[in-house]
Amino acid sequence: MRIALDAMGGDFAPQNLVEGAVLALREYDALTKLFLVGDQPRIEAELKRLAFSDPRIELVHASQVVDMTDGAAESVRKKRDSSISRAVELVKSGQAQALVSAGHTGAAVATCHIKLRTLPEIERPAIGAVIPTETNYFVIIDAGANISPTPEQLVQSAIMGAAYSKHILGYQNPSIGLMSIGTEDVKGNDFTKKAFELLKNSGLNFRGNVEGHDMFDNPVEVVVCDGFVGNIVLKSIEATATAVLHWLKSELLRSPVRMAGAWLARGAFRTIKKKASPDEYGGMPLLGVDGICIIAHGGSSPTAVKNAIRQGAESIRNQVNPHIIEEVRRYNAQRPSPTASLTQHAP
Repeated sequence: MRIALDAMGGDFAPQNLVEGAVLALREYDALTKLFLVGDQPRIEAELKRLAFSDPRIELVHASQVVDMTDGAAESVRKKRDSSISRAVELVKSGQAQALVSAGHTGAAVATCHIKLRTLPEIERPAIGAVIPTETNYFVIIDAGANISPTPEQLVQSAIMGAAYSKHILGYQNPSIGLMSIGTEDVKGNDFTKKAFELLKNSGLNFRGNVEGHDMFDNPVEVVVCDGFVGNIVLKSIEATATAVLHWLKSELLRSPVRMAGAWLARGAFRTIKKKASPDEYGGMPLLGVDGICIIAHGGSSPTAVKNAIRQGAESIRNQVNPHIIEEVRRYNAQRPSPTASLTQHAP
C-alpha cells in the first residue's frame, strides 16, 4: 500500500507528522511506500532526530505550505507547490493510493475536488466522521465539506456514508437517520423535508428523522446532514467529551475518598477515555472524490497521525470507492427518469 502524507499540514508540523509516520511504518507491514511531502530539509531533520530510516520512505519536496488564513480555492491556484497539492498529485498520478493531511481542511477538500474530481455520478464530496456511542459507532456525514448541498446531494452523502459504514465499520445493513429538529415526518425546513422524501424512497435502510439526543440514546449507523450543521455537531460533541472528562477528573481529585474510588475504577476510566479520544480514529475520510483522502485534526498527535494512515490503508484494502460507485449507480438506475415522470402525469 502506497500512501502520501502531507508532512507540513497541521499545528505541529512537521514534528508530529513525521513521528506519526514512523509509528505507522513500525506497526504496519502492509505499507510498501510512504511519501513524506513537504520541506525536505525539515523532514530530514525530524527523521534524524528520531534516528529512523526505512527504505519505504520517499521524500517529496514542496516549497509552500497552505496557512490556516489562506482561502481554500485560492490556495489551489496560488500555492501550486504546497505540500497538500503535491500529495494530491501523487494520488492523481497513481504513485500513491491514498493521502493523509492534518492541514487546512478547506484546502484539502478543494484540492482533491479540483485535481482528483468526483467519482462517477457523485456531484459533491462529503466528509464522514466516525463517532462512538455506548453500543456502536456511527458516521456523521457531511462533517464540513459541502455546507449548501441540494437534497439530491444529501442522498448521495447517505449512500456514501452507508458504504463506508458497511465496508469499513462492518455493519451489514446500516440504518440511516436525517438530522432534523424533530422525529416527526413533518418537522424541519423545506430542505430537510425534501431530503426526507428522497431518502424514504431511496431503497436505503432509512429510519427517518433523528434529533441530537438520538445519536447516542437511539443510535443509527449513519447520520445525514449538510456540512454546516455536521461540522457544528461534530465540534460540539468533541468539546463536550473533553469538558466532561476534565470535570470528572477535577471532581475525583477533591478528596482522598474519591481518589481511592477513582483508583479502583481506573480500568473503566481508561477504556472510556480511549474510546472517546479522537486520536484513536485518526481522521475523517473525504468520500466521493476519485481517490482516497483522510483528513486529520489540525492538532493531531503522532498517534492520531499513525491511525489516520491506518484509515487510509483500510480504505485501500476494502475498496471503498468501487463500492460507492456501485451503490450510487444502483440508486440512480431505480429512480424514475424526468421523462418518465412527465409521461406518467400527462393528461
